[in-house]
Amino acid sequence: MAKVIVVTSGKGGVGKTTTSASFASGLALRGFKTVVIDFDVGLRNLDLIMGCERRVVYDLINTVNGEATLNQALIKDKHCSNLFVLPASQTRDKDALTEAGVEKVLKDLIEMGFDYIICDSPAGIERGAVMALTFADEAIIVTNPEISSVRDSDRILGIIQAKSRRAQDGFEPVKEHLLVTRYSPKRVVDGEMLSYEDVQEILRIPLLGIIPESESVLHASNQGNPAIHLDGTDVSEAYKDVVSRFLGEEVPLRFSAYDKPSFFKRLLGGK
Repeated sequence: MAKVIVVTSGKGGVGKTTTSASFASGLALRGFKTVVIDFDVGLRNLDLIMGCERRVVYDLINTVNGEATLNQALIKDKHCSNLFVLPASQTRDKDALTEAGVEKVLKDLIEMGFDYIICDSPAGIERGAVMALTFADEAIIVTNPEISSVRDSDRILGIIQAKSRRAQDGFEPVKEHLLVTRYSPKRVVDGEMLSYEDVQEILRIPLLGIIPESESVLHASNQGNPAIHLDGTDVSEAYKDVVSRFLGEEVPLRFSAYDKPSFFKRLLGGK
């Protein structure tokens, strides 16, 4: 049975679309037929990170309005043959998204045999965000380890619990996962950011993983290459760990502790 997973946050700029691209890619690399949908109508970014912006002909709004079929709108990923992208529109208004239209698109994707449908939600609580979470079976809450981001994530959790179709229909609630991004153990030790334990203590949802702070994420995004494909980097390994944990595998938590440089390394100029 297909699962609909929303990747969401209360605040913009926390790495949500980067996470959507890498998480969807990771599932596809594990052999699952996966589609990732950009719900940020008017501010399309997912296709840029996935490196398929020049291949966009039809988009989510075209399919919702019946102006194009899913076969016309879906773009096959250049890295994984079983990964597809459904881009957002840059020219339409967010009000063009209707609950009935989104529900039909999701049902059609399920009938096409997709194992996972990843919904890249806009930040906050505007229409695109609500549409993305309405039909979710599971939610990945992306937050940075700083208090304003965590506070806004807490608000999103309340919205999921109140407005998801599962909540409205009295079914088992949406399964929630916490993903802490842009994490720097050194800055935690220096008191410049919250620890992942602090974040989890505030939000009270299971930790799916930690994504370390890294400039390689920006370079990958600029090249249209999801960070999970940056083999040998901490970010790539962290996203692979996230996918493994999501699939129920026992994986040690990495990139969470600060290894203080030795005296001799500091003497030689190490940090």
